[in-house]
Amino acid sequence: MKPVTMIVIGCGGRGTTYADYAAMHPEQAHIVGAADPREFYRNRMAARHGIPGDNVAADWRPLADRPRFADAALICTPDAHHLAPALAFIEKGYAVLLEKPMGSTEEDCRRIAAAAMRARILFAVCHVLRYTDYTQRLRSLIDSGLIGELVNLQHLEPVGYWHQAHSFVRGLFRNEAESSPMLLAKSCHDLDWIQYIVGGRCRAVSSFGGLHHFRREQRPAGAADRCLDCPVEPTCPYSAKKLYMGLLARGRTGWPVDMLTPNITAEGVTEALRTGPYGRCVYACDNDVVDHQVVNMLFEGGRTASFTMTAFNRARERQTRIFGTRGELYGDGRFIKHFDFLTDKTEKIDTRAPEGSLGSYGHGGGDYRLMQAFVAAVASSNASKILSDAATTLQTHLMVFAAEKARRENRVVEM
Repeated sequence: MKPVTMIVIGCGGRGTTYADYAAMHPEQAHIVGAADPREFYRNRMAARHGIPGDNVAADWRPLADRPRFADAALICTPDAHHLAPALAFIEKGYAVLLEKPMGSTEEDCRRIAAAAMRARILFAVCHVLRYTDYTQRLRSLIDSGLIGELVNLQHLEPVGYWHQAHSFVRGLFRNEAESSPMLLAKSCHDLDWIQYIVGGRCRAVSSFGGLHHFRREQRPAGAADRCLDCPVEPTCPYSAKKLYMGLLARGRTGWPVDMLTPNITAEGVTEALRTGPYGRCVYACDNDVVDHQVVNMLFEGGRTASFTMTAFNRARERQTRIFGTRGELYGDGRFIKHFDFLTDKTEKIDTRAPEGSLGSYGHGGGDYRLMQAFVAAVASSNASKILSDAATTLQTHLMVFAAEKARRENRVVEM
């Protein structure tokens, strides 16, 4: 079977991650086109995958306007720029892998989902948490009846103090008008995952939260606008100097350091901190997304779930407690602990794949498993391998939009 050919639209962190699957498995997939307005990133993609110059562009439109020259398109542009390329490549008949969220508004999501279903193309959204070995094992345990009937689920997304500062205060997802609400940008993963685990439709949601800490009113006395100039910096846990220079000193040159500059040296990072957005004081940015939020959900059959997203913690894997009529499960992204009501015994299950088998892929190997499933689906024209198709994703995105409406209007919203 010949390799699946793919075009990457958006050659930043996510586009690079998904394209790396082709580098790991050239017998399965080839990257044959790329588009990104940033010269460094599109040229890096082209060099890594040997893409012909005619298939590399600063704008995705010339690639979409041509007769179809690949099997699939990976849409990895910023959140607010998903709609136009997704619709264009769907219309041309490409299989499409779309980075989450599907769109930054409910209308955009509905338009993309409708177009994908109307065209009957192979379509997947990058809800990578569904695809992890951990999630699949957890789902199989629940489906087996191990804990009886699932009644309630509690799920925590511990974003991490430095991750919040990097992505949601200084970074690309800090401002709703430029990106999307925090619940959509970060935690549509989680509401999608909760629905996948609980099963059935969500009937109603309520939500509370806000921007508590990363505001000008919280700024320490004497703080400067930039960490490199700040007398308070040595005592600030959100110091950009502490984060990025500290990671660089430990040999970390990938994410999040590579978001600052292509010149990943002490000089390059220092210059980025002095002049770029990632060197700003966290109390002097143009951020407006929440730094903590809770969502309560009522599902079919009276089952309930609660979700907490918070910045104020040590960054770590998501944690979940699932309560059933015959037992309970606790999971942390790798280990699952099962307590059985009949025997009063606890079993611990390790779901980690063999060391090195998934490369350096993130999200608990979900990035790798997603690409593995998508490539296999395109190669075999078998949509059943996709766990996050257009209709499914639209349903869980509508949960997110309903939760945001509930938070803003301080009421219960029925789906």
